[in-house]
Amino acid sequence: MPGRPPQRVAVTGASGLIGTALVGHLRSEGHTVQRFVRRLATAPDEITWDPIAGTVDLAALEGIDAVIHLAGAGVGDKRWTKKYKAAILNSRLLGTTTIANAIAEVKPSVFISGSAIGWYGETGNRAVVETDRAGDDFLAAVCREWEGAADLAGDVRTVKIRTGLVLDPTGGALGRMLPLFRFGAGGKLGSGKQWWSWITLHDQVRAICHLMESKISGPVNLTSPNPVTNQEFTAALARAIHRPALFPAPAIALKIALGGFSSEILGSKKVLPGVLSQDGFVFDFPHVSTALEALVTKD
Repeated sequence: MPGRPPQRVAVTGASGLIGTALVGHLRSEGHTVQRFVRRLATAPDEITWDPIAGTVDLAALEGIDAVIHLAGAGVGDKRWTKKYKAAILNSRLLGTTTIANAIAEVKPSVFISGSAIGWYGETGNRAVVETDRAGDDFLAAVCREWEGAADLAGDVRTVKIRTGLVLDPTGGALGRMLPLFRFGAGGKLGSGKQWWSWITLHDQVRAICHLMESKISGPVNLTSPNPVTNQEFTAALARAIHRPALFPAPAIALKIALGGFSSEILGSKKVLPGVLSQDGFVFDFPHVSTALEALVTKD
């Protein structure tokens, strides 16, 4: 955001994969960043909040320009037991409700609230954009409630970022896949025909910063304009690290190993960034082959 005046930005989920990169980038651009913490704040860059109790230190939020809400239990971190599915929903619903209510009080210029392409459910080979309806599976239901809670921010410009598969060697799906592929034990997952809608962490951070400065509100897909099938993705990853992709993971094995989360690995979501593209955002990494080549050399 060169040439823009410095802003005060508050971020939840600041220690996560996206949050860590975002905070570092914002600070490098001269912005003041304050991180939400679930304990007593001990540093000037911290703001205390308790999403379960629904409380936020409103005084610390006074004069804030933008709030970026990324916190939530990791969807792929644990097996989807009944208890953990409740944690996935509640961490998003309670956290977003708490932040949105605070925003309605302090009224920053913009509220950017996390969501996911899980909103669309199973899309098969059908490409979807922001105006398409929600799906009918578990994560689609979570996303509907998640985005609904963000509306409690009232008349503050609110952007709901529907994030796809975020690629970076330091974490997420790519971080887990790289060791297997480097060992020569990687391959397509299931049939490999399912669509994966992805974005590099680099472009994810750039897109969030773009949305801070734009006039956009409502849902925005944060995905590359070129989704790929899982087979195309794994082949591109194998080429990038100069290893064969000879060991496909059968669908039944993934279902046994991952439980309910296997539906996200084996399911197909072909999601396009309609709003971002119309707003003139240009991806630095629009194609998966060049993205993966850059990422594996970064690692």
